[in-house]
Amino acid sequence: MKRRQFLLGAAAATSCGRGPRLNVYNWSDYIAPENVPQFERESGLRIHYGTYESNQEMLAQVMSGNSGWDVVFPSGDFIAPMRSLGLLAPLDHGLLPNINALLPEFQRPPWDPELRWSIPYMQGVTGILYQARLQPPPASWGDLWNPRLRGHLTMLDDQPEVLGACLKKLGHSINSSDPAELRAASQEALAQKSLLRAYLNAEVRDQAVAGDVLAAQAWAVTAAQAMAAAPGKLAFAFPGDGFPRFADNIAILRESRRAEAAHRWIDYLLRPEIAARTVLATHTASANGEALRHLPAAVRQDPVLYPPAEVLARGEWFEAQSAASQKIRDRLWTEIKNS
Repeated sequence: MKRRQFLLGAAAATSCGRGPRLNVYNWSDYIAPENVPQFERESGLRIHYGTYESNQEMLAQVMSGNSGWDVVFPSGDFIAPMRSLGLLAPLDHGLLPNINALLPEFQRPPWDPELRWSIPYMQGVTGILYQARLQPPPASWGDLWNPRLRGHLTMLDDQPEVLGACLKKLGHSINSSDPAELRAASQEALAQKSLLRAYLNAEVRDQAVAGDVLAAQAWAVTAAQAMAAAPGKLAFAFPGDGFPRFADNIAILRESRRAEAAHRWIDYLLRPEIAARTVLATHTASANGEALRHLPAAVRQDPVLYPPAEVLARGEWFEAQSAASQKIRDRLWTEIKNS
């Protein structure tokens, strides 16, 4: 069963019935399927659950302020822009007794140090998923410009990720706002296009499992899912020239008229046993430290989902861009996609 079919089926199963409804919009494959019906039984609420594949897709849905969604899961670098646009509602920590379950580094994250607008949910990095038979194995972003990958290479369909890889290839920060560095990065992306099979997000998993993709820029979560589906056939590299780190967060939209129900849902997801269940079902990396106690050692020590500190030290958090920098990035991305 394909991952989107799996979750969309679970969502459809929870969208019928009577009672007050909470509308939840989340990344695909980011919840254990039994977590939704259990919450419905406990709360008396029914969940209408929808999924998306990128922050941009989510933002396009909620920008109007009249989307109908109550809870969304934006990445850390989207919190400040969404807040400035008036899209997010402040959180009431008094309604979140499980908030202390978070890992220490996520109790005061750089994008929202007071957890005023968001609660970290999942964490991860971006690296290179590749066929284990590929020799020599890719070890840096520059290896994704090798002609041997022509037609069997994918990059994420995500502007910050693609520009970030190109910036790292050139020795710059993924968060660079320097116009010259950004233009140079876009030239790298354009030079790579003749090698690409496609720009894909989570959808690359099945193609990698099938062997159609030799190497892919991929989120560690997607890579872990693919590796679990094809044991021994796939591997993951943390590029030596550095890589992005990201965290996806739970937030309540200001347009929501169901704030109390939304807080109940967030606190439910913060329960260690509920968070652990999602990790086991979806091969994801939770920001919930107490959840780790409920996981087998093999999961807690998975080097793709939970890399050691010395590896994470090469990572760099995505940061929100200024309006001027974002305008340049948007224009360059349009040129890259349309070339």
